[in-house]
Amino acid sequence: MTATYNVLGMTCGGCANSVTNAIKAAAPGSEITVDLEAKQVTVEGFDDAAIIAQAVEDAGFEFAGPVS
Repeated sequence: MTATYNVLGMTCGGCANSVTNAIKAAAPGSEITVDLEAKQVTVEGFDDAAIIAQAVEDAGFEFAGPVS
């Protein structure tokens, strides 16, 4: 199970690390890939969008839903 989400507000590697760490804490064992240019995060091994959304928001970024 793999899902890609739009995350607004990420502008640098530090932002990417913050989002990655927040998602990994909420979804242990998942594999996270951040695409800063596209403003997207891909999560492998976990697909509960509500938990991902909460982790992203808690990290200070805007969860903008799944990529269609």
